[in-house]
Amino acid sequence: MKKLFATSTCAIAILSACSNASQVVNNPESDALAIENKQYLNGLADRLTDRWQLTANGLVWDVSDSHEDHIEMSGEQISAIIYYGSDSNGNLSLTRKLVWPMLRTIPNDTHASLIHDFPLSQSPSISLNGELVSQERLQQARIDGRLTLVSQIGEGVELTRTVSVSTTQPVVIEALSFKNTGNAAQILQLGELDYHIDTAKEQGVYGSYLIEATSDKAGTFELEPNDSVTVYLEFKATKTGQNREFDAVKELELRQQYVAGLNNNLQLITPDENINKMFEFAKLRSAESIFRTKGGLMHAPGGGRYYAAIWANDQAEYINPFFPFLGNDVGNESAINSFEHFARFMNEEGKAIPSSIIAEGDDIWNGAGDRGDCAMIAYGASRFALAYGDEDQAKALLPLIDWCIDFSYAKQTDEGVIASDSDELEGRFPAGDVNLSTNMLTYGALVSSSHLNNELGRTAIAVEYQQRATKLAIDIESYFGASVQGFDTYQYYQGNDKLRAWIALPFSFGIFDRKDQTLAAVLSDQLWSVDGIYSEAGNKTFWDRATLYAFRGIFAAQETDTAMRYFKYYSRKRLLGEHVPYAVEAWPEGDQRHLSAESALYARVVTEGIFGIEPTGFKRFDIAPYLPATWDNMCLKHIRAFESNFDVCVSRVEGTEQGFNVTIEQEQGDLQQFSWDGLSPISISL
Repeated sequence: MKKLFATSTCAIAILSACSNASQVVNNPESDALAIENKQYLNGLADRLTDRWQLTANGLVWDVSDSHEDHIEMSGEQISAIIYYGSDSNGNLSLTRKLVWPMLRTIPNDTHASLIHDFPLSQSPSISLNGELVSQERLQQARIDGRLTLVSQIGEGVELTRTVSVSTTQPVVIEALSFKNTGNAAQILQLGELDYHIDTAKEQGVYGSYLIEATSDKAGTFELEPNDSVTVYLEFKATKTGQNREFDAVKELELRQQYVAGLNNNLQLITPDENINKMFEFAKLRSAESIFRTKGGLMHAPGGGRYYAAIWANDQAEYINPFFPFLGNDVGNESAINSFEHFARFMNEEGKAIPSSIIAEGDDIWNGAGDRGDCAMIAYGASRFALAYGDEDQAKALLPLIDWCIDFSYAKQTDEGVIASDSDELEGRFPAGDVNLSTNMLTYGALVSSSHLNNELGRTAIAVEYQQRATKLAIDIESYFGASVQGFDTYQYYQGNDKLRAWIALPFSFGIFDRKDQTLAAVLSDQLWSVDGIYSEAGNKTFWDRATLYAFRGIFAAQETDTAMRYFKYYSRKRLLGEHVPYAVEAWPEGDQRHLSAESALYARVVTEGIFGIEPTGFKRFDIAPYLPATWDNMCLKHIRAFESNFDVCVSRVEGTEQGFNVTIEQEQGDLQQFSWDGLSPISISL
């Protein structure tokens, strides 16, 4: 295994650390080499300035300057994008942008969720000792699955606002806790919050909606030193006849329980606390953005625009293969439901399955034509079926998988590659008539579908799919292999003369024919930036999805320390920097929205990249858990895939460069131990 990779072209100055000394061999007996390893792995990340700090439960920002940010949190009937911070005068800024995905507006298109902004002014009036409080001086912010904002509102009085979505109801709770931190009694007067709007009946699919902001108490309170009082605000919207009464205290508790439940499964334990915590947050953002629609449970991206709908890339390709590992029942159900929705559109005429099924399943969007959606669906469905580990469910998915593979091959060109109208970027960047993404996803679908058919006893089809995969890999090399901007790598489409972010995609699917030059290109100043990988050389646009796929692929290519060097940087920036704590969609489009499926791609860097877990059967997987040079051990505990609950731990054998001990421990089952030389993946059967 190569420990490090020296790029032929240095990355831009702020990130570059290319030198002849970057090729380091791990030698535990040498303190000098150990220090050099550490400096290499941490070199990029250590150049960052952290705004936030880690705590046991999440993150904290102790406010000392002006800064504003936004974060999204979601439940089954609501999503909240909270804009918060300290303005130029040091005062709290706060806006709650709330989205009710099932309160549909007209026209009932992709973006037709009811949305309403509640500014800070929509709070109870506050007076201290007879004087109206007009400013809150923000002192601290905390994130732990909820957002907590601590302000000073007068000498000796602290106000803590805790904002949380309900896990299942169409309401956001904001708890306002006033505490007397001084030595003298304080007289607190709170006005009533009673805000109501009835939306126009003709603008709603279900008629008029009632939007409300209310408080549970008002009046005068005498606070002795150390005394406190809490008022609960509810921000909600309902349709006629829908329940409007909620238990605010219970809703806050249920959110805490939900977050704790996610933390109990798929636990990452490594020497890097930033990656551990970022992974924890990634699980939360991945799982929470699932909405209980009339069309069943639908995972949706979010971001203030994309709700109560599914996409072939975000859901089928990005997140559905992850849900079995997390063991979240709602997540698994949403994955199955999404595949069932896509299967509705199989047809005998060979028409493309729509890219997106919107409006709770009532309509579709296919404005970019065929984006390679069938490749996305077949890839995601086959990987999901293997990891989910249920034979009956796998059989139910087979017709969709087979149909999508047949559809893809109906678009095969004379060169043996698969054509599509566009790709997941939907024309934002050129993709030609045949693009690399569609072909790599088709290849991945064939490989996983071959494993799946073997499990189900369809051996002839399994052999056919494997033969197609082998042939397609050869044709991909012939068609896309090219010299681009001085690198012997891949052209994204024929005639493409600019490096593209997706050129690292073959790594994620086990194709390393052009590894060295492709890796050099991805990490060169043509593509790598302070924000990850540019979508195209010469353009400052970036989409995290491409960066996260690249990380996963570089780990898969056994360039462990190179991948970890950049992954550490990315994780620390997204977790502790200026916009936290999740992976983002893109910039400049959307201003780095916290779309949910990108967090699943982050999590898959860990499960499939760092630990190298590849499903090959209902109870079988390959694993290649390469340790970075400065790590002696790592564990991924309570993995719920393959209808099991098991831990994977790896430790370094002292005194060796490539000797590892790997243990697989099932909650109910045997302990398996392996001495691994690090040369090729281990096949595990549970």
